[in-house]
Amino acid sequence: MGFMKEFKDFAMKGNLVDIAVAFVMGGAFGKVVTSFTEGIVAPLIGMIGGADLSKNVFVLKKAITEVKDASGAVITEGAAEVALKWGDFVTAIINFIIVAFVMFLVIKAINSMKKKQEEAPAGPSSTDALLMEIRDALKK
Repeated sequence: MGFMKEFKDFAMKGNLVDIAVAFVMGGAFGKVVTSFTEGIVAPLIGMIGGADLSKNVFVLKKAITEVKDASGAVITEGAAEVALKWGDFVTAIINFIIVAFVMFLVIKAINSMKKKQEEAPAGPSSTDALLMEIRDALKK
């Protein structure tokens, strides 16, 4: 039973739970960004470029269709098209840039909140505490 208790203590630590929540939120955020890029950004770029961005490819070798004779025997084997899908790559780069920018903004906001928290005095300084002690002693 000691192993299970130790695992439960480990799993319930704040950092692990925070990481799990961040992982789930990150996955959802990734879907939102992908939807934004594919549904809004790519069509706008497609209007400028004349085609859907994700469909842009550079064909290295065209597809070969399978050829059969009258009896159904294969004369020429078919082969799939070989292409560089640079449109998908550009879409993935746009997704990355959006996610990286948002993460930059989040980290910047967290750092500014930490800085404000550090700047706020935690309590009276030792000199102030000593002066308050003297004041309280003189009141007696």
